[in-house]
Amino acid sequence: MSRRSSALAAPLLAGLLALLLPADHLRAQLLPSFGDSRTGTTGMQFLKIAPDARSAGMAGVFSAVVDDVSALYWNPAGICGVDSNRINAQLGHTAYFADVTLNYGGVVYRVSDRTFLGLSLVYLNSGEMDVTTEFLPMGNGQTFRASNTGVTLTLARQLTDQFRFGASARYVNEQIASLTTHNAVFDFGFQYDIGLANTRFAVGLSNFGFNTQPTGDLIIEDLDGPSVATEFEEISVPAVFRLGLAWDPLSRDAHRLTMAAQLNHPTDNNETYGVGFEYAWKELLLLRTGYLLGLDQTGLPSAGFGVYLPRRYGSLRLDYGFSARQNLGAQHRLTLGFSLIGKQRKASAPRSDEQSLEGGGPSPENTTTTTTTDRPNTNR
Repeated sequence: MSRRSSALAAPLLAGLLALLLPADHLRAQLLPSFGDSRTGTTGMQFLKIAPDARSAGMAGVFSAVVDDVSALYWNPAGICGVDSNRINAQLGHTAYFADVTLNYGGVVYRVSDRTFLGLSLVYLNSGEMDVTTEFLPMGNGQTFRASNTGVTLTLARQLTDQFRFGASARYVNEQIASLTTHNAVFDFGFQYDIGLANTRFAVGLSNFGFNTQPTGDLIIEDLDGPSVATEFEEISVPAVFRLGLAWDPLSRDAHRLTMAAQLNHPTDNNETYGVGFEYAWKELLLLRTGYLLGLDQTGLPSAGFGVYLPRRYGSLRLDYGFSARQNLGAQHRLTLGFSLIGKQRKASAPRSDEQSLEGGGPSPENTTTTTTTDRPNTNR
């Protein structure tokens, strides 16, 4: 990394941080809100829960950083950054607030050097909850369960050496007691390598879709006795727009430090702003932290770590992420990633200056055959 590149990248990141942290204590919206109060105006809230541990350790400041299977949630363009193996997979478990659990699985298939396909499944389970009424606020002896499922199909392309684009289609099912909601939503995103000191810029739109209406019968008990409701208002999807920037102020020898900043603009709440950090030693041991501002519930900075284990057949990776909110408590996430089926490809040695001037190709003795490694692709 040259001094000139560092000198240009540092003001760029500082400028974005200044944009993301306005002087009036984050009360102003950078983007229009299209309404004063938006809290609680959408359904399918499980779509806003991060399923992986790596992003959780960085407080979700991840759209410009992500280069693994978790990009199926954060930014579909990011799956272009998976390592050189043909198949990359990830399994995740989240211990959420109030004994709610979220389980996640995803797989990315490398179709070619520039085309990638992904498939993921997310399942949230609330566990058994008591049915309460106006007359029996502690429960009437009955229970119900809330469950949510999302299945996502993703296609991404490495359009140039610096630009990636991806799109996802997601089927969503939400079931609460006897009510069921079906919907389809879409994600779009790109990542761009600015070319200055390993600086990346990303834009993503998640959960873009149309309103839908729950179906089923709901028994309501009031002063007039029980009644059955069969018609319900339409609910909208929790779309969110993300704008992110990542920069590596340190990337040499055995050490790498990534700094990231991100603006989150949801359709059902105020904007949030965050910063995240990831330090890697030989890309084998990784430490992370981050903080998100603008939340209703404050808490400790997020933290996490990861261990990368290259194997003969591919690789293994274990990540842990911790985050907490003041009144709600802590969240713990574990993610296991692995890759299989290595791929070999031929690469030519770069031409010498003399060959370039003469317009000739590389001589046979200057042509080498290399095998791609199973090291993680870090976009650097």
